[in-house]
Amino acid sequence: MDPDISWSLAPGPVVLLTAVAVWYLRRWRRTGERPLRVALFLVGIAVTAAALLSPIDTLSEQFFFVHMVQHLLLLDIAAVLLILGLTRKILRPITRRMVDLERRAGVFASPAFAITLYVVTMWIWHVPALYDAALGNAFLHAFEHVSFALAGTLYWWHIFSPIRSRHRLLGLGAAGYMVSTKILVGLLGVFLTFAPDSFYGFYEEQPRFWGLSAAEDQAVGGAVMALEQMIVMGAAFAWLFVRMLAESERDEQRRERYGATGQTPDPCPRSPRETL
Repeated sequence: MDPDISWSLAPGPVVLLTAVAVWYLRRWRRTGERPLRVALFLVGIAVTAAALLSPIDTLSEQFFFVHMVQHLLLLDIAAVLLILGLTRKILRPITRRMVDLERRAGVFASPAFAITLYVVTMWIWHVPALYDAALGNAFLHAFEHVSFALAGTLYWWHIFSPIRSRHRLLGLGAAGYMVSTKILVGLLGVFLTFAPDSFYGFYEEQPRFWGLSAAEDQAVGGAVMALEQMIVMGAAFAWLFVRMLAESERDEQRRERYGATGQTPDPCPRSPRETL
């Protein structure tokens, strides 16, 4: 007997992803941003669709490690791609109100809250009772997926936001932000990898495929989590380094240009991402 690899074309995700894609394409056509932006955003939509509609969703109810892949796609990969596809022009009129919106949101707009939400979301949904309950209840399972997507989007917004907001992280601040988070989440992955027994009754009751016991399946899932956290952090560090160099060069050019004319530089210049 082979595992079920059917597609899960649930109407909710299909309608939502289609609506978001249509909104983005309309904004993109009006703003005339470069094709790289639309490519990144649409790949983010595709990754989200793969996580929720493809055989990944069906297999996630048969294998713990596939369920882990699904969560990481929503929490990290899709969130990063969608944010990288955005620009200040596409986000107007929100762009001009960002500082005011952050001030109104208070602590909920802070990097500390984003770290807390990201880490707590990952840990709390892996509490065995809650994890099994989500797999047995469609509404709770959908809420779980939404919480991963929202936590990931808020977390990565502070790193990859196209808008120079009050809380946009740079340099050592961004490094500390990511290292602290990835260590806290990576510890969960290590814990799952080396646990002697399976924690999740739901998967213990599933038919066994590919020679994996429930405990081995869990160990693979934990290893996937720990490895993904390291890879994503490394890629984000590389991006931040390139962005830091680009911004330093642009700031130097602006100082030279405005110094020659006697004008005052714009305190909130365009992000170098918008030139891609």
